[in-house]
Amino acid sequence: MLEHIDDPTLPDDVAAVTSALLTASRLLVAVSVRSLAAAGGRVTLPQFRLLVLLGSHGETNLVTLADGLAVNSSTALRMVDRLALRGLVSRRVNPHSRREVLLRLSTAGQRIVDEVSTRRREEIAAIVTTMPARDRAGLVKALRAFTAAGGEPSEEEWERARASLGWA
Repeated sequence: MLEHIDDPTLPDDVAAVTSALLTASRLLVAVSVRSLAAAGGRVTLPQFRLLVLLGSHGETNLVTLADGLAVNSSTALRMVDRLALRGLVSRRVNPHSRREVLLRLSTAGQRIVDEVSTRRREEIAAIVTTMPARDRAGLVKALRAFTAAGGEPSEEEWERARASLGWA
């Protein structure tokens, strides 16, 4: 993990990219918080992340979900319990392994993901339209490489997953 972006042992390009992404991440966090607030504040940012992961993976077990969230299983279970009580996540016993519970995003959970994502998309589009057109193509290429390196599914992969679940 990079502790100091001004570390002279880092290559200049890594330090510059890290600095630019830290600045951009502040903006994206602000957009994320505003989009959650516009959806009535029904979920927290970590809960929304869980809903998004469930939406992109379809039905999954707790261990896989916890791994995707980079939290321990007990933390993921508490989050799932809260969201299930509110009807945002559904659970069922795995018919192939009765000891395992399978988790799935409910219709209400999908509605929240869609509302927040729409709001987020609109706000990001408004920001991007203020950028010079010549900068946009490079940004797309760089961000796709960045998200792929971080293991985040692309927007196209997310849409394919939603379509396969009948949510598109």
